[in-house]
Amino acid sequence: MSIGHTLLGLLESGPRHGYDLKRAFDEKFGHDRPLHYGQVYSTMSRLLKNGLVEVDGVEAGGGPERKRYAITDAGITDVEAWLKQPEKPEPYLQSTLYTKVVLALLTGRSAGELLDTQRAEHLRLMRILTDRKRRGDLPDQLICDHALFHLEADLRWLELTAARLDQLATEVRA
Repeated sequence: MSIGHTLLGLLESGPRHGYDLKRAFDEKFGHDRPLHYGQVYSTMSRLLKNGLVEVDGVEAGGGPERKRYAITDAGITDVEAWLKQPEKPEPYLQSTLYTKVVLALLTGRSAGELLDTQRAEHLRLMRILTDRKRRGDLPDQLICDHALFHLEADLRWLELTAARLDQLATEVRA
């Protein structure tokens, strides 16, 4: 996820302080991985330096001055271009799980046990996400569906690999 573009997009609705941007980000996108304040302010500093935001006002308070940021025309153009650009599909060709299966086979360990353990972990996480989806609002349901579909694909791969384990063992040991 591009945090900079996400913060820019949030600014399109109007100027905000860094604290407000963090809160909006966490509410909309950060359920599982909230932003740190330092990340917000370092990102805003970079966006300011690049001319994508400007300081719309400064308020004095009990602590440091609070800057209110506004998106610039260049920032709006940048968000528009980012939104139109398709995300690169992740082919997972350098899978850690695949590496573990091959290494288990090469070292005489049980790749079948590894696959069984991984399957159980995937199913455990799928149960958690399914329960969360049941209780969640539409945005949370959609993000859970995204994760569940990926986990289902992983499960299909686990089953396929388990079915071909003897053949794989022969090939990797050759």
